[in-house]
Amino acid sequence: MTTYIAPTLEMQFVLNELAGLDTVNTLPGFEEATPDLVDAVLEEAARLASEVLAPLNKIGDIEGSKLIDGNVVVPQGFADAYRAFVEGGWAGLSRNPEFDGQGLPGLVSTAVDEMWNAANLSFSLCPLLTSGAVEALEAHADEALKRIYLPKLVTGEWTGTMNLTEPQAGSDLSTVRTKAVPDGDHYRITGQKIYITWGDHELTENIVHLVLARLPDAPDGVKGISLFVVPKFLVNEDGTLGEHNDVHAVSLEHKLGVNASPTCVMSFGDEDGAVGYLLGEPNKGLACMFTMMNHARLGVGIQGVAIAERALQQAVEYARDRVQGSAPGKDGRVTIIHHPDVRRMLMLMRSQTEAMRAVAYLTAAALDQSHSAPDAAERARFQTRVDLLTPVVKAWSTEVAQEVTTLGVQVHGGMGYIEETGAAQFFRDGRIITIYEGTTGIQANDLVGRKIVRDGGQAMRDLLTDIETVESALDGAGEACAGIKGALSEGRAALARATDWLLETHPNDVHAAGSAAVNLLMLMGTVVGGWQMARAALAAHAKLESNEGDAKFYQSKLITARFYAEHVLPRSGSYLAAVLAGSESIMALDDEYF
Repeated sequence: MTTYIAPTLEMQFVLNELAGLDTVNTLPGFEEATPDLVDAVLEEAARLASEVLAPLNKIGDIEGSKLIDGNVVVPQGFADAYRAFVEGGWAGLSRNPEFDGQGLPGLVSTAVDEMWNAANLSFSLCPLLTSGAVEALEAHADEALKRIYLPKLVTGEWTGTMNLTEPQAGSDLSTVRTKAVPDGDHYRITGQKIYITWGDHELTENIVHLVLARLPDAPDGVKGISLFVVPKFLVNEDGTLGEHNDVHAVSLEHKLGVNASPTCVMSFGDEDGAVGYLLGEPNKGLACMFTMMNHARLGVGIQGVAIAERALQQAVEYARDRVQGSAPGKDGRVTIIHHPDVRRMLMLMRSQTEAMRAVAYLTAAALDQSHSAPDAAERARFQTRVDLLTPVVKAWSTEVAQEVTTLGVQVHGGMGYIEETGAAQFFRDGRIITIYEGTTGIQANDLVGRKIVRDGGQAMRDLLTDIETVESALDGAGEACAGIKGALSEGRAALARATDWLLETHPNDVHAAGSAAVNLLMLMGTVVGGWQMARAALAAHAKLESNEGDAKFYQSKLITARFYAEHVLPRSGSYLAAVLAGSESIMALDDEYF
């Protein structure tokens, strides 16, 4: 298995030329995020990722986490790695300085998070869930809860989890049965939760669970769910830890991948009931939890970028070393990177990974703007863009990651199917990311229902206008960008037509939105990725024209953007055709014939 080398030059290009770091660092509170500081942050993060986290990736896959005598034991090296992570201040990189965070833009932490995920996806899941818990507490907790829990979570001294799913519930949280009964100034929680990532471990002295449960008088359905803070160890008034709360990991799931990440079945209240504290308002827990989930959805999208980057690096190194066959114009036997079909696979991996990265970073920058832009109207405009792109970042990026990791195995040939090479681990680890935090279908339904239909397509039209602006700019970029414009224009037209079809059809066909949703989302991701690749081509062309920077790097950007336009953007037509086919053949077959 190859080591991981963070693509810092590529990250710097995306941060500066596409995501707009020079605009983000003018926002109130972000003035210290200068290019020099950000470069230093990336350099140090790359060192930790490649030297500490990446070497543990294979170890973690082989050893896995285990439940021994009621305690979760993680693979060797993970405790030391987590200690280095906390001591380096990485947990609070973009967190509020009021709670000991460093206050850098979320855009910067997005690039750093990509490194953690690429180096060791299992490890990175722990800080991802903690970060989501911080988001929920900052947004919804009262001052007492914030004072007790946020400083320790922000620094990573404690970790956080998200407890939603139950055996009978799955994604349908309306059937949650976990109960919360008032008991003085707190509640007693009883019930069982499944699929709880890093639900128990000994990396930190405490774990803070955010748990969905029902109050005794709660109405049925999702309107009767509340959210509670349930610590593993109770916290005394002076901040010291008290007794073990009535919450335990009772088993670990045996999984396809991410084996080092303990996925726990958690039991609350086997004895007197776990002590919990209400977070937010009664019966408004799902709204509070969505604060955490939306944060996690962007984080999972970054996981798609990261696992694709890792699979790409592995495939390129293997293709450079593996000698097999001959190639036109080459003497003797050659390494497989000289074969056109291997090149095709590597370029599909490379171009789509770069497109995913650009879209994810752009969304992170818009999120920073939505929180910190001085003008309220600007904040609202950027929030609308974040809302529109979030399901795409989560679902399209993770679906494309399936293709990229599969191609990574294919580049290795038979050796890709052998665990020793490491290609199969990226394929296995990455398979979960289309599923958790809402499956691709759930994200697609969110996109078409809440983000397109609800506002009559206005947010989508604004996006299409921005894409068209880039098409116009391509006219002045010479022959190098000429072919990109036509493909992008066709993709934009396909996305516009699909949007119009949805708005026209869904009022008269109850199955239209659900039947078209995934294809429309994949169409949108493909086109938005093409938009960003076109912007990358324009930036690279300008650098070459001004004779600035690394010419070979910018030439490679132009080639990769052209490949995306020629080989990936044409998929837009197929996605459009599937959307326009509607729901008839999808819904026609009787259940008994499946």
